[in-house]
Amino acid sequence: MMGPLAGFKVLEMAGLGPAPFCGMMLADLGAEVVRVDRPGGRKASAFDVLSRGRRSIAIDLKAPGATDVVLRLAGCVDALIEGFRPGVMERLGLGPDVLAARNPRLIFGRMTGWGQEGPLAHAAGHDPNYIALAGVLHAIGPGGGKPTLPLNLIGDFGGGGMLLAVGVLAALLEASRSGKGQVVDAAMVDGAASLMALVYGLHAAGRYRDERGRNFLDGGAHFNDVYETADGKFISIAPLEKPFYDELVRRIGLDPAACEGHMDPRVWPRLKPLFAAKFKEATRDEWCRRLEGTDVCFAPVLTLAEAPKHPHNVARSTFVVRDGVVQPAPSPRFSRTRAEIANPPPATGADTRAVLAAHGFAASEIDRLLADRVVVEAVS
Repeated sequence: MMGPLAGFKVLEMAGLGPAPFCGMMLADLGAEVVRVDRPGGRKASAFDVLSRGRRSIAIDLKAPGATDVVLRLAGCVDALIEGFRPGVMERLGLGPDVLAARNPRLIFGRMTGWGQEGPLAHAAGHDPNYIALAGVLHAIGPGGGKPTLPLNLIGDFGGGGMLLAVGVLAALLEASRSGKGQVVDAAMVDGAASLMALVYGLHAAGRYRDERGRNFLDGGAHFNDVYETADGKFISIAPLEKPFYDELVRRIGLDPAACEGHMDPRVWPRLKPLFAAKFKEATRDEWCRRLEGTDVCFAPVLTLAEAPKHPHNVARSTFVVRDGVVQPAPSPRFSRTRAEIANPPPATGADTRAVLAAHGFAASEIDRLLADRVVVEAVS
C-alpha cells in the first residue's frame, strides 16, 4: 500500500452510499480498509466502484458470538465507520462506549442523514430530503420551475461521505497527539448546509435572492449558465470577473457596448437571449476550438462517455481503467505518497479467513466460527 494513510487500519460496517464512499476515499489514500459484510451479499464485480480497495469479511451480526468477533477486530484498528440509523450499533452491543473500552484510541465515525439526535434522528430519509431541509434543494433549478435534484452528490457524497472522511482524518490527527479516540457524528443535513456557507453569507448580506434562477450562481445571470449549441449539445460559461467577461464578449463577436453592466441583475433578462442566440450559431466543437483554453471560463458539457476521453482529463489521468471499468482516479494527489486503487471490489466474505488470521484469530477459532456460520467465506 502507498498513499498518505498507509499503515492506518479502518473497519467499515457495510452500508449504502455515503459510508462506502468514505471507505473508498480512505482506501484510495492508502488505509487498510476491511468491510464487515452481511452473509449472502454481493458477488465480486468490477462495476462496484464504491467498493474498490477493500477486503471483505462476512459476519452474521445476529449470530451468537458475532459481537465478540467485531469487538476483537475493532480492538486492532484506528477507526471504525458505520452508516446505520442511530442506536443500531448500540443494540448490536457495538456502541462507541463498548468499543472505546476495548480500544481507547478508536475513532468511531458515524454517518447518518439527520444526525445522532434531533426530532428527525430516527426517521428514514434519503439525499433529496437532507438537502431539502438544509436549504440546498430550494436554491437549485430554473426560475419559475421546480427544484432540480443535483444527482445525490450534495447529500450522500459531498455533505455525507466526504464530510465523514474529513472528520475521521481530523480525529486521527488529534488522536496522534492526545492518544484518545472520539466519536465523529457526520450528518448529511449538516454537511449539505456547510456546502452552502457562501450562499448563506451572500443571502444574509442581501446579495443573494431566495429565489431559484435569479442569482449570479444559479443560472440567473447570462454570464454564468449553460447554453445549447447548433448541434443540440451544450457548453458552460462562467466569466464572473469583468476582464474574463469582456474577453468572452469580444471572442464570441457581441457588441461590448450592448453587454455592459454584467453584474447588474436588471440587464440579465435582456442579455440572456442575446447570448443564447449567439451560441446557437455554432456547434459545441466549434465553440471549443474558439474558446477552450482561453480566459473566458469555458468548458463543453461532456457526457459520461465523453469526459474520460477529453485531452485534459487524459493528460492528468483523471480517470483510470481498472478491470475494464472506466472510473475516477483516486484524488487528491500527493507528491511523495501516491494514492492508488489497492485492489478490485471484493465479493462478500472474500477475505474472511485472511482477515481473521491477520487480527490474531487462531486457525481452530476460525474453523469453529465458520462451522457455526458466525462468519462466512465467499462462494466461488
